[in-house]
Amino acid sequence: MSSYTAKPSDGSAWVTGASSGIGRDLALKLAREGYTVYATARSEDALLELAEVSGGLKGEIRAAAADVTDQQAMAELAGRIDADGGGLALAVFNAGVYLPVYGETLKVADFDKSFAVNLSGVVNGLVPAVARMKARGRGQIAVVSSVTGYGGMPTSAAYGATKAALINMAESLKFDLDKFGVRIQVINPGFVDTPATADNAFTMPALLQPEDAARRIAEGLKSTSFEITFPRRFTYVLKALQLLPYPAYFALMNAATGWKKRPLETE
Repeated sequence: MSSYTAKPSDGSAWVTGASSGIGRDLALKLAREGYTVYATARSEDALLELAEVSGGLKGEIRAAAADVTDQQAMAELAGRIDADGGGLALAVFNAGVYLPVYGETLKVADFDKSFAVNLSGVVNGLVPAVARMKARGRGQIAVVSSVTGYGGMPTSAAYGATKAALINMAESLKFDLDKFGVRIQVINPGFVDTPATADNAFTMPALLQPEDAARRIAEGLKSTSFEITFPRRFTYVLKALQLLPYPAYFALMNAATGWKKRPLETE
């Protein structure tokens, strides 16, 4: 089991999905700890503003605009960070998109985009990051999934499928990455008040602010845990629900969300 925990003196940090929400606040938190943070998103203007805001912190934020769905661009960026940033010590793959799915208005495009950003977008950064870390003999990678990956929830047919895949991917990779000193973790937050959750059509219990989520993630990156999940009073309940037989699970989920009584969507 790899017990390596990255430190600012070991090299740079890379955070995707850093233009807003959890990613933005996590980039700032890591810069306060002394990291040189390469912040990635599609919007270069937002990243340049973030870099400017980081002025005066112990570390710094460098704008590294890229589309996570562009495999070649992400591979090139990983190489540039590793070469120019004193080595890639920590990578947090956070970029994601939430597109609500309703059974009566299914669209292939919603699934395609979700898979491209949330799943392939992680793989496009993870593969070159692992290669760089393996060559150095150490590194730390964190994949941001979600508690929606634990089990099916209303409107999450596309988003939840990608998050379940990320959990499985991180679990599976751990067996091999441990052998050459690369530590992998999976981050499963509960509901966080971000643009991705703004349009949720149901009540979100234990809703956190992005800065609180970023703080908890930063703490978890220093821990020995494989999974970073919060708030536990909520996420552990969802874990426990997976032990129930399906009739009980669906009944409880319908009762908790009021979903059975919702009006049907129209095109």
